[in-house]
Amino acid sequence: MNIWLAVFVGGGIGSLLRYGLSRLVLLLGVKGALPWATLVANVLATALLAWIVLRMQSGLADRPALRAFIGVGICGGFSTFSTFSQENFLLLREGQPGWALTNIAVNVLACLAVFHIIARST
Repeated sequence: MNIWLAVFVGGGIGSLLRYGLSRLVLLLGVKGALPWATLVANVLATALLAWIVLRMQSGLADRPALRAFIGVGICGGFSTFSTFSQENFLLLREGQPGWALTNIAVNVLACLAVFHIIARST
């Protein structure tokens, strides 16, 4: 498969997964100051990327289209830095700088922790 097509298809799948997760969080009625759907999406995308990079790196070395499909496409479409930035902007605009800083810290630390845990298990 062409790498560009692999990224395109993977990005579409990742975006659909992200939208589905957002709908699920709404359906479950999860509430609170933190944007939970974005946090979960970012942590899951980080876990998948860590697994691909660290566990399957040697197996995917000769399959760049598959690596791009999962790593760039799915993970890129599923994780969401732009939404994360918007949500923090809204928290700041609403006069909730503590929640914005908490959200930033939780997202970054959770994603680093997941990557570290997966790296230690390889």
